[in-house]
Amino acid sequence: MADEHPEHAEHAEHPERPRRPGNPRHTGGPGPADPVARLADEVVDHRFKGLPPDAAGLTVGELAAERRPLFTGGFTTPVLTLAAGALEHNLRQLGAFAARHGLAFAPHGKTSMSPRLFRRQLDHGAWGITVAVPSQARVCRAFGVRRIFLANEVVDAAALRWIAGELAADPEAEIVCYVDSVRGVELMDAALAPVLGASPAPRPLDVVVELGVAGGRTGVRTAEEAARVARAVAEAASLRLVGVAGYEGEVPDADAARVRAWLEDLVALAAGLDAAGHFAALGPDEEIVVSAGGSAWFDVVAEAFGRVPKLSRPMLKLLRSGAYVSHDDGHYRRATPFNRVPGQGSLLPAFRLWAQVVSRPEPHLAFLNAGKRDASYDLGLPQPVAVRTAGGAERAAEGMEVVKLADQHAFLRLAPGAELEVGDWVALGLSHPCTVFDRWQLIPVAEADGAVTDFVRTFF
Repeated sequence: MADEHPEHAEHAEHPERPRRPGNPRHTGGPGPADPVARLADEVVDHRFKGLPPDAAGLTVGELAAERRPLFTGGFTTPVLTLAAGALEHNLRQLGAFAARHGLAFAPHGKTSMSPRLFRRQLDHGAWGITVAVPSQARVCRAFGVRRIFLANEVVDAAALRWIAGELAADPEAEIVCYVDSVRGVELMDAALAPVLGASPAPRPLDVVVELGVAGGRTGVRTAEEAARVARAVAEAASLRLVGVAGYEGEVPDADAARVRAWLEDLVALAAGLDAAGHFAALGPDEEIVVSAGGSAWFDVVAEAFGRVPKLSRPMLKLLRSGAYVSHDDGHYRRATPFNRVPGQGSLLPAFRLWAQVVSRPEPHLAFLNAGKRDASYDLGLPQPVAVRTAGGAERAAEGMEVVKLADQHAFLRLAPGAELEVGDWVALGLSHPCTVFDRWQLIPVAEADGAVTDFVRTFF
């Protein structure tokens, strides 16, 4: 799983135009033409923090093959790691949950922005990958993702022209975008129409009406607004309405009852638009998309989508959870639906940020050499979970609390009697994966015995 970007000028094949051997889900596969496999060829150097200095000049694949031990193999602190077993466990759990409930799955790629993790999610049965902005879609396309759910209304003309070009160049590419305003539809059509008009095989861009909620984020607020947007799409030659979508995580003061009510509105919107003939552009065997689902309410989404009434065409019930891939020790550990429905599955925290004690200036205060540049802090501060001494002994991090982060330091408050020496390594559990991945370009993946056997490359 060596996730690296190929050096731009050194590859005869442009990374955004990989060759496309046959594959039912994604571009590429084992072999020299596979852009994900080529990530292993990137050279290790100063760009990647935490890696052994003496590994400079090796490729990522070569370094992974050495199976260096995390604690004695030259890795420098701070260093973020992913647990190989926890990653595989999480990938299997959400894939199985979606399949059990008859849901298609397009995990949100903005969490990790890792092409190798995208590939693994696809290999575990994902329908495609969700993204939030066109630049993330470009990363997906560069690494062979064929189905992209762009959960945003795109009104940038340059980005829309790129999307139209991708659809024209690859008949197997599928890209779906949000719409939530008549003005947005007009801007999209104005940008797309000239490109599609010049294409020998023009394909309209598939769109879904986004349903929001009063006081929430984007999306239409009423069924009447949705109908107006749907009519505007029908009048736009470059767009085709294929469904409805939204994000229940933005329901104000969300609880199960409020989320369930909003999901019932989403399902009713799909049925209402269908009854009014707004999906007439779809073929009889094409699917009407109904999509929702972050990482906090996917159990309620599954329940609500299980009660969708029969529509005029088959349905694609699309779940989009993303944070599950690494899970965490904070926000999502508390929020995961598996706390409510433990019989449906479980998730494991995969991240560990290892930092070193660099100062003990006061009896009840220690400083670690990791801070805001290394750890998330928007949904809770890191939590000490383990201590490793210079002699290699490991114990639970009892009587320790991170109370503040500076750019490069963690303030660690110690209870009376807590043992900690300068030079000790401290493992920190983290909260909110989306703001962890984006701080690290290359993340070691460690086995249970501490051997680093893989690397996850991110593209933020």
